[in-house]
Amino acid sequence: MRKKISNSNPVIQHVQANASIYLFTITLFLMGVIFGAIVVNSLSFTQKEDLYFYLGKFFSEIQGGKIASSEELFRQSFLHNVKYLGLIWLLGISIIGLPLIFVLLFMKGIVVGFSVGFLVNQMQWDGFLLSFVSVLPQNIIIIPAFIFVGTISASFSITLIRKIFMKQPSPFQTQMLPMLTKYIVFFVLSIGVITVAASIEAYVSPGLMESVVKSINK
Repeated sequence: MRKKISNSNPVIQHVQANASIYLFTITLFLMGVIFGAIVVNSLSFTQKEDLYFYLGKFFSEIQGGKIASSEELFRQSFLHNVKYLGLIWLLGISIIGLPLIFVLLFMKGIVVGFSVGFLVNQMQWDGFLLSFVSVLPQNIIIIPAFIFVGTISASFSITLIRKIFMKQPSPFQTQMLPMLTKYIVFFVLSIGVITVAASIEAYVSPGLMESVVKSINK
């Protein structure tokens, strides 16, 4: 029964077909997170103080209600993530961009790890609580989207490389057109996911951050 379900479910089929790539991209991303957290500890005292100064200014702006409007935050978040995902997606088509796909995923992990690591390093429990409301909500959605797009891009790139170097028919002939169509559809779906994540970052996270910052400064 379970075998029949797995055979008929396209999501399960997709994961099974790309299990090794998913495992690699997830591991690579987690390594980036760990590396980002380690980088925080390697910063000098002066560097930490400078970063904390700007963080303090940001907190002051939050308390004073001087942060950008929700619409502007949504626009910035949406454009930033779509551009990043779009670059990964284009690298999948470029064939030679396969290593860069993994580099970009690793860098994304570094950013997340550094953000959380710096807050916790400088503010201990308060930093953990702040990262929980400022970094976690949207990244619960964004991170799976990046891993998904990174995986399908790497898979598509590997398929193209095999078609070209094994001297099979041109990758854009009939057998590749359905795959290219799916590749485009997957990217469009990921844009929808990013829209949800950007909405959370723009309309939910600021309110949570304001509540936490006020409670910290009491």
